[in-house]
Amino acid sequence: MSESTTVSAPVRGMNGEDVGSYEFDGSELANRISKQLLHDVVVMYENNRRQGSVKTKTRGEVSGSSKKLFRQKGTGNARVGTKRSPIRRGGGHAFAKQPKDWSYRLPKKAIRLATKMALLSKFQDQEATVLDSFALSEVKTKTIAQLLKVLGVSSESVLLVIPDYDNNVWLSGRNIGNLWISPVRELNAYQLLHQKRLLITREAIDQARQGTQEAVTAS
Repeated sequence: MSESTTVSAPVRGMNGEDVGSYEFDGSELANRISKQLLHDVVVMYENNRRQGSVKTKTRGEVSGSSKKLFRQKGTGNARVGTKRSPIRRGGGHAFAKQPKDWSYRLPKKAIRLATKMALLSKFQDQEATVLDSFALSEVKTKTIAQLLKVLGVSSESVLLVIPDYDNNVWLSGRNIGNLWISPVRELNAYQLLHQKRLLITREAIDQARQGTQEAVTAS
């Protein structure tokens, strides 16, 4: 049995005012934080982001005749093959690069656990702020920019986690370079560890905790 560890974060309103604190048992998310697991998951996401689309042509793929340029003997020149030879300008590459798929997947349970650990670490490191509510009636970047400013995180990289996909929020925040936005169901350890500060709505963190408790009950 793991010991109960209470973690808390300040709760702020849309105008930046302090409206209390959000507390919960950290063991609901994870019993401990494994740096090795977090490292492995981040490496997996980084590899999956690689395009692997580099391609150069071999001597058999470049255009040009395959005829020998001149006879082997009697000319006084060194032996030579076709114009597509790797040693000639415009020829193919001797060890041509080919497209490669770098992606791989760790077990689903390991990925989910890493997400919970990363989320817990944000609260433990005092890098998380809970938003009492967050909604936009229209697309307006200025509203989000002002919120980041009053919260004192406008100069840092921020991850904003909302309960569900919201087109107004997405369109309003996409022009803010250091801001990432994610619905809670798509949250992953890479996003949490890449961005310095976490802004998460009360409803979103409730959903994350509820999902963890349901998974434990089902198992």
